[in-house]
Amino acid sequence: MTTATVVFLVIGGAGLAILAFALLGGEIANFGHFGADGLVPVEAVAGFLGALGFAGAITAELLSARTPSMILIAVAVALVAAFAAAWLALRFSRAARDMRTDATPTRQNLVGTIGVVVTRVPAGSGYGEVRVRLGGQPVKLYARADQALPAGTPIFVVEAPTDTSVVVEATPHTGKV
Repeated sequence: MTTATVVFLVIGGAGLAILAFALLGGEIANFGHFGADGLVPVEAVAGFLGALGFAGAITAELLSARTPSMILIAVAVALVAAFAAAWLALRFSRAARDMRTDATPTRQNLVGTIGVVVTRVPAGSGYGEVRVRLGGQPVKLYARADQALPAGTPIFVVEAPTDTSVVVEATPHTGKV
């Protein structure tokens, strides 16, 4: 293994270390303070260094780079790969960050959902508990009803006075809830 290969491998390892640190929640200060991502985002730096190091090491070994001209060729190949990797890392990270998502469910979305009583709901002013599905996820809520509802009763949400409580009515059993 040539000295050039070892140097390139150390550079590639530094790129991997930066990427691992960033992925594990360590926020390395972005290089510069231009825009929300900084002048140069961490993922672009990690992609650049990783590709520079590993592409350079591969090229240096394939060319048996022992002369300055062969090392220069390895550096040129490594720089092309490094800029391409940095650009791709930047594009992919921005695409993931700016991806559109569904709106966060609100209590208005609870009205009209069906569910089941999990803790008996007393008649009138007392609270029991119900489980409904909201956005495909089970949600457990406090519930009131005009008439007493035993556990296991299928229900329909008619009102959501707060984010954690609903007014329900019993429904005929319609299958899985």
